[in-house]
Amino acid sequence: MSVFARGDNDEVTRGARALIVLPDLGGAARNVDARLEEAAGLAEAIGISVIDKRAYRIRQSRPATLFGAGQVDEMACSLRAHEAELLIVDGALTPVQQANLEKACGAKVIDRTGLILEIFGERAASAEGRLQVELAHLDYQAGRLVRSWTHLERQRGGFGFLGGPGETQIEADRRLIRNRMAKLRRELDEVRRTRGLHRERRQKAPWPVIALVGYTNAGKSTLFNRMTGADVMAEDLLFATLDPTMRQVALPGFDKAILSDTVGFVSNLPTQLVAAFRATLEEVISADIIIHVRDIAHPDTEAQADDVVAVLKEIGADAPMLEAWNKLDLLDADTAAVLRAQAARRDDVALISALTGEGILALVETICARLTSAYALRDIVVPSDNGAALAWLHAHGVVEGQATQDNYMRLSVRLSDDDWGRYQRRFTAAQSSSF
Repeated sequence: MSVFARGDNDEVTRGARALIVLPDLGGAARNVDARLEEAAGLAEAIGISVIDKRAYRIRQSRPATLFGAGQVDEMACSLRAHEAELLIVDGALTPVQQANLEKACGAKVIDRTGLILEIFGERAASAEGRLQVELAHLDYQAGRLVRSWTHLERQRGGFGFLGGPGETQIEADRRLIRNRMAKLRRELDEVRRTRGLHRERRQKAPWPVIALVGYTNAGKSTLFNRMTGADVMAEDLLFATLDPTMRQVALPGFDKAILSDTVGFVSNLPTQLVAAFRATLEEVISADIIIHVRDIAHPDTEAQADDVVAVLKEIGADAPMLEAWNKLDLLDADTAAVLRAQAARRDDVALISALTGEGILALVETICARLTSAYALRDIVVPSDNGAALAWLHAHGVVEGQATQDNYMRLSVRLSDDDWGRYQRRFTAAQSSSF
């Protein structure tokens, strides 16, 4: 369901010409120029042609249009001069503000939420992704049916034996939307249960799960491909990755690990999307370690990092986190030297270029050091005839060595603290020891 839709033959298509305006309310941590560039990147990600972009300082928000009357007139003149048919407001609009701006400017208007939803609608590839995007779209559309859909005001005939005034078309459409949303939520609950079963199986296996997170276009997919040898879509494009991807990766000291690439975050991420993609983001919640990939060359890298951390807190992700300061190849020598010194003073940071491969080895070593502390190598002595204990250790841990002595097996097993506690509770006859 496109947020651009207005009628059967009235949709914004690829190549549409658009003016981008930023309502600058003051007090924002982000650079205005960087915010405009990001908005342009979002538009260009779905083929919209940006003819101009400008920020408007707003001292007092207008309930009717958000912007002042003079600012709205200027937008309308610019749209006419450039023969543009779309106004993109890089902020949140109420349905009333959206409708009034459309009338005043004589062009279609979408806000930041609508633009991001449109990108997600075009990019979602999996069945689960399409379900999540449709749910978010419907949630967004439900309050906006009244904008310019005047045909929805017609009244239908009554139902039932008594008849009556019936319901308006807009009421009927809202009811249909609510029913469809309920069905989508049930389907996504089933997806969530299935994902939960998969996670339980992975958690029973001795393989740690590493989740890559970060701001959109920070280089997560490029790093994912570098570490796994996969060919996940990795372009200089906002929201190039929507559907989560998991691959096996080899790490020193571990039989194997699972690396997960996830959807990128963005400032002012629509609440509809956070809710709809919660099933996907649960992969991050259950990870053993989180790698926060940052575009360290971006002028707003600190603000972007704050946005990512805020979303992680919102979804309840509290796994240990490392930072991969990416795009080292874009830094000048002096800046790179300063950042190298900063990273050297921290044990949770690696300065890398996912594109060239520089610093990847140091990142892997940092990951392994953090995982090793969580998956300690333990020397365990088990009676040779205790097949259940031996099978359990092989199933839940990484057995790195074993030897037979008399009637006992001595094993070197890498186990998480949780699994070590489970083993001790379940097999009290076995004793831990050292060679």
